[in-house]
Amino acid sequence: MFVLGLSLSACGGGGAKESSGSPASGPATEGQGSGGEAAGPIEAKIGAVLILSGGAAAYGEAQRSGLEMAKDELNEKYAGKLKLDIVYEDTGGKKESAINAVNKLINEDRVVAIIGPTLSAEMFAAGPVANENETPIFGISNTAEGINDIGPYVFRNSLPESIAIPTAMKAAQNRYHFKTAALIYANNDDFSVSGYKTMKKTAEELGLEIVAEESFAVGDVDFSAQLTNIKKADPDVLLISALYKEGALVVKKAREMGLRARILGGNGFNNPKVFEIAGDAAEGLIVATPFSPEKNDPKVQAFVKAYEARYGKKPDQFAAQAYDGLTIIAESLLKAGKADRKLLRDQLAELKDFEGVSGKLSFDERRNPIGEAVVVVAKGGKYVPLESVSD
Repeated sequence: MFVLGLSLSACGGGGAKESSGSPASGPATEGQGSGGEAAGPIEAKIGAVLILSGGAAAYGEAQRSGLEMAKDELNEKYAGKLKLDIVYEDTGGKKESAINAVNKLINEDRVVAIIGPTLSAEMFAAGPVANENETPIFGISNTAEGINDIGPYVFRNSLPESIAIPTAMKAAQNRYHFKTAALIYANNDDFSVSGYKTMKKTAEELGLEIVAEESFAVGDVDFSAQLTNIKKADPDVLLISALYKEGALVVKKAREMGLRARILGGNGFNNPKVFEIAGDAAEGLIVATPFSPEKNDPKVQAFVKAYEARYGKKPDQFAAQAYDGLTIIAESLLKAGKADRKLLRDQLAELKDFEGVSGKLSFDERRNPIGEAVVVVAKGGKYVPLESVSD
């Protein structure tokens, strides 16, 4: 979801390696008796590096809700075998804060694994710190290309934009037969730039004529100039790669200005805040997601019911992938037999056919997720499967 000028001296210096694999104290030795035999449940401390403040906080808040629900369910399900504890760190969406949080979790809290950071840009900055310290770091919302290239301790269950965006664009093209396209994206965010490149490449592969390209910066609120140029070009479809706040504002302004094009967005739009910000202008917005609360699946509906009972609202993709992410880590810890960073990494790398609320998931040889995206469209203030809508 979300280039690197980072000195590895920030990783904690010569003492960093002591915490890799089996730390001298902390999570790797808890619950273990002499000779390596379990004396009680595996006690695992997990770090969570999320955006819990600032303009993109809705992503992190949903993730924390999913993690807390999963933690409570897993601790109950595996009582006597596994005890999970989560240490949260708020980045505010800042790369330096993500680096500091990862360093703290590894060297002070001595966690066995880290979930997050929320944004791809944060993972590109902080992921190398975890990898250098041989601590598994598990992205639950990082969809930019190149995340797993950081190193062998980096994982993610969030489908890359290279899967989700082409899926959405091909489904929309088959239905609406576009001939021209315009693009607009945030040019200072790794996730948005990655999505833009995938959108442009896919548009070209589909034979669409690109009639306009515009950009903006994260934090901008006025998109009149860019959308004026796009409206003059009169595209059949407007492709937007952005986080939910700016993306929803672009959608709202585009409709206010009378832009008639279909609108298709990237993964950043998979948050209920889009409907709060864009209002009725969001109607018809097309995106792809690995999770839909409307999916007619017993596992999904049981999750949705439990989440609604606990939080008073339906879960989004970010809550679902957080829930699945912690479940994957928990099951891998049980297979590892103890809270050991290297053993956990090795078990995570073997993931195959995990049945989660966000679908079936396996990792390829580079630890990239293998899964399927569902194409949805905004209708009546929520996303529903595109195939279920007639227009």
